[in-house]
Amino acid sequence: MTDLLITSYTPARTSGRGVRTCGVIAALARLGEVEVAYVPFGADAPAADLAATESITLRRIDPSRGARRAVAAAWAVARGATPGLARAVSPEIVAAARDAPADVRLIVDGPTAAAAVLPLARRSEAIYVAHNLESSFRPTPRLTSFERRVLSEFAEAWMATRVDMDAARALVGRDLPMRYVPNAVDVSSLPTRAGRAGNHIALFVGDFTYAPNLEGLSYLVDEIMPRVWERLPEAAVNVVGRGVDIQPVDPRVRVLGFVDDLDAAYAEADAVVVPLLTGGGSPLKFVEALARGMPVVATRHAAALIEPGRAGEHFLAADDAEGFAAALVSALSGEVDQLGERGRAMAEHEFSIEALERELRGPTAPE
Repeated sequence: MTDLLITSYTPARTSGRGVRTCGVIAALARLGEVEVAYVPFGADAPAADLAATESITLRRIDPSRGARRAVAAAWAVARGATPGLARAVSPEIVAAARDAPADVRLIVDGPTAAAAVLPLARRSEAIYVAHNLESSFRPTPRLTSFERRVLSEFAEAWMATRVDMDAARALVGRDLPMRYVPNAVDVSSLPTRAGRAGNHIALFVGDFTYAPNLEGLSYLVDEIMPRVWERLPEAAVNVVGRGVDIQPVDPRVRVLGFVDDLDAAYAEADAVVVPLLTGGGSPLKFVEALARGMPVVATRHAAALIEPGRAGEHFLAADDAEGFAAALVSALSGEVDQLGERGRAMAEHEFSIEALERELRGPTAPE
């Protein structure tokens, strides 16, 4: 069967959202032909490996402007979409779904594309690729109602975690046809560290336009690091990713912003931190750090999102700022380096493209 995946973003690994989309596309391409119809937004070009894969066809959709676009957005709002989601709706996205041949499986990537395709969801038995349960951390009445409708009307939902699957059932109030489709990275292509850097540097990588990451950064800087410095004054934090427009007062917190060479950022660090207090899905930068063989220190909330992982065996997890600081000092001092090898092995088994391919071959979760 040929798949048509429609997305409102350029399929590129420039954000956590993009990494999830690219992982789904790469796994689908192992199972058959995939056409990706995408709006050029968020990145200049699709990921090079996707463009080079023979079973993947990339089709750019250039959305119209003006009155036709405004009418399409207004119809999306009338169907329950939030104004923010409706802004991404265009007649061209609707047409890409409407004109798909009957023998093509339609896969809709994320809530913005779902807002465009929703009227066709039942008729085409479309699949919805969820990135998070959006209303779990932005619980406005309109978004909650819209997400409930999407989950109800699409033929199947692909969820990033089993926690999200349970929450989706609770949101709709009944069982749903769902599939566990975890976030995936190309584990085999990621370098593992050759040895400890010995710099006492912690690395926090994320897209800080995503509110839970920005909240986690405040928690790290305000609550955790002062406790770390009491024990390890020379410790530092490198913050990598877009969306941070302030410089912390303490020079040991270095906001590097977007960097071209993530490999170098990881090589310089002795540990990776995931200080998330809210948010859903499996944190992709957490998965990537495990795949690179890095010791990872996470909040209990973030650790729970890595469902196959076990704290103390694959990473360290802490219930509060004091416990996080103690665990981070241990990781920065080289006391838990053995976690890295076990974390990478778990990531390869559970969060690789190969693992995602296995999930997509398997049966749908029962209704």
